Amino acid sequence: MSVPHMDPDEFRRAGHAVVDWIADYWATLEQRPVASADPPGTVASALPAAPPTVGEPIEAVLPDLDSIVVPGLTHWQHPGFFGYFPANTSGPSVLGDLVSSGLGVQGMLWATSPACTELETVTMDWLAQLLDLPPRFRSTGAGGGVIQDSASSATLVATLAALHRASGGRWRDAGIDRRYRAYTSVHGHSSIEKAARIAGLGTDGVRAVDVDPATQALLPDALRAAIEADLAAGDVPAIVVATIGTTSTTAVDPLPEIGAICAEYGIWLHVDAAYAGSAAVCPELRWSHAGLEYADSYCFDPHKWLLTGFDCDAFWVADRGELIEALTVLPEFLRNAASESGAVIDYRDWQVPLGRRFRALKLWFVLRWYGAEGLRAHIRSGVALAARFADQVRSDDRFELAAAHPFSLVCFRLRADDDTNAELLARVNRTGRAYLTHTRVNGRYTLRLAVGSPQTAERHVDEAWALLTRAADDLLPR
Repeated sequence: MSVPHMDPDEFRRAGHAVVDWIADYWATLEQRPVASADPPGTVASALPAAPPTVGEPIEAVLPDLDSIVVPGLTHWQHPGFFGYFPANTSGPSVLGDLVSSGLGVQGMLWATSPACTELETVTMDWLAQLLDLPPRFRSTGAGGGVIQDSASSATLVATLAALHRASGGRWRDAGIDRRYRAYTSVHGHSSIEKAARIAGLGTDGVRAVDVDPATQALLPDALRAAIEADLAAGDVPAIVVATIGTTSTTAVDPLPEIGAICAEYGIWLHVDAAYAGSAAVCPELRWSHAGLEYADSYCFDPHKWLLTGFDCDAFWVADRGELIEALTVLPEFLRNAASESGAVIDYRDWQVPLGRRFRALKLWFVLRWYGAEGLRAHIRSGVALAARFADQVRSDDRFELAAAHPFSLVCFRLRADDDTNAELLARVNRTGRAYLTHTRVNGRYTLRLAVGSPQTAERHVDEAWALLTRAADDLLPR
């Protein structure tokens, strides 16, 4: 019995159909509701209870994409999607991913696909140059960059390297032998707590440090006090995670002061710039990275605001030797002459999984297609649209801004109680024309409008404001 593989000619025909389908989807996004209003179980109930016995052509699959899958999506590329943070993709990114999938290489070692490793190393050095990161993060010195799947994985890897350092190397073999501590602001990402749990510190091992109520940024004096208290109790401070662009409000922690404290106590400093790191492609926004020279590791997500599809987190370390020593495991079946020569990078030693996809291709395609000027134009557009929306908020005295908006996120609220603000959000989202999310700032329910889709223009921001003011007219008349 012959196996019905898709031959190159069949793939070519099906591939054209799929690319056409994606292009049509992008072209019609604005006409679709941003999010599905269907109840849970709608998609599952529309699917057959068993897989097909006989294979079907792509021409049979695409109609089901239209009738079953797409109506159940939240459209993250929609010009009216303003929720969470952006999850950008772009044509060049999709094409780079297509090439990666077509090649199907395994990049765990240099020897398993040399180009997979070397293109990633050079692309990460390009990106470091584009963001003007400190020289210590370049592969030409002791540091270097690697693509992780997400900032969550970057935080975990940084935590493991920090434990290795803090234990003097004992952690790798003996495990957790003392109480180690991690520090971040009360607005630090939830992945910091998850990393601490996975690493064996437990939730109680994370010290949530107070922030300045005006700026929402970590207070250095509070950090120092927490470290001193733990030292007095016989605990070992292992890692501080500072944030450039917190999830709630995009607050920027004061890296120069935090870095000096970490240097004083010998604590690993990891800087999480998952969202806002992309802003550093613009020279005028690099103020947010002042003090980064203190960091032992740094990451940001090109898959958020830099037009590169998920998953793609850019992670750098100042000393790759520490990271490799903490994570390397070398079974006999992976031994090879190139690795033993010490002349190559094996990225399996820079991450938790052994295997790795050729993710650098989509980032390389994006950098090649847009260039520095195109990427800066994209970031500046988002910042300008957010500023436009913030001006509209200021123009209506029923509303107030809840935090500064240095990037493309605006936090705002009605001058009303939490329930009224929650109802405002629900009414706007029910229209299907815009989608926003919420947080709490100084304990109060606050709406978030995050600009990021490459399709978003002034008219989409203005429409969101019109929806908000119409809903406010019903809830809180002038």
